[in-house]
Amino acid sequence: MKPSLSKVFCGLSAGLLLAGCGSDSKPNIAIGPPASTTQGVSQLLFDAYGIGSDKYNTYQEGFGAALDGVQDGNIDISIGILGLPSGSIENLQASSGDVRLLGLSDEAIDYIEANSAYRRFTIPAGSYAFQDEDVETITAYAVLVGNTTTIDEELGYELARLMHEHAEENTHAQSAFITLENALNGAEGLPIHPGAKRYYEEQGLTVDNPVAELGDVEPKREYVLGTGSQGGTYYPLGGEMATIWNRYLDGQNFTNIETGASIENLVSIRDNRMDLGMTVHAPAQDAIEGRGEFDGGAIDNVAFIGHIYPEVIQVVTRERSNIESLSDLAD
Repeated sequence: MKPSLSKVFCGLSAGLLLAGCGSDSKPNIAIGPPASTTQGVSQLLFDAYGIGSDKYNTYQEGFGAALDGVQDGNIDISIGILGLPSGSIENLQASSGDVRLLGLSDEAIDYIEANSAYRRFTIPAGSYAFQDEDVETITAYAVLVGNTTTIDEELGYELARLMHEHAEENTHAQSAFITLENALNGAEGLPIHPGAKRYYEEQGLTVDNPVAELGDVEPKREYVLGTGSQGGTYYPLGGEMATIWNRYLDGQNFTNIETGASIENLVSIRDNRMDLGMTVHAPAQDAIEGRGEFDGGAIDNVAFIGHIYPEVIQVVTRERSNIESLSDLAD
């Protein structure tokens, strides 16, 4: 691997970059915040390429903060689970002018598909102004899940119906993926809410998921939707979804709140502190099965309501890093 200029420090002057005096240095890689889904994905990528922890320095940063590091040269690679296109990546290109997306090899993708719920995804050429060729990567799916002790069948039906039939009123860019064609993406391995199942079958879709068993649901007025950080995609997109539900569902009010996203939302539903949550489908599968972060504590009151958008794994560096593939790190 060619040495990253951002790591070639000689210490002769604070902040001075001097090429040629640290060629054995390791790249800095931002793998996501502690206990995040992004960290799990990052480890999958490293395992797929046989990259040991001795080959890089770890930065536990959120994607926005990590891109600041990529911009100023303190971070060589940032790994993110993002909508497409990502405004953060577009902003980085505007400021640096030399962004590079690292694609994954067929062998790496085969490994990841065999060992996780993530699936192959092609980022089409032109998705970003700087991107001249298709980039092969993997994707998860952002999905909406509901609490089976607070969302009854009729409300589950209306939530699914309104998010699709009024998707054109949702002004967030990622709402373009809320279509009946995509409606069951990410549903694999998850029990489906009976109300959502009824709506999708009325639209001609085949639903093979097990049907979630509802509790003794007491109707109420106020419902909480867990999203993510205000700087991410979940929070503004969830706000648009809540606005649509509030517009068409009389006597009920939906409030989107800022959270730590997938895992926090699933745990909050488990503890009946939340009625609806946005989550990546893979940790939702783990929650149902009692794996990973939920080892020994499966969640039994979570049900799939609908797909929202693909959460595309995007591996970002800059041309100046001289890193052309993750395989460079394994050399």
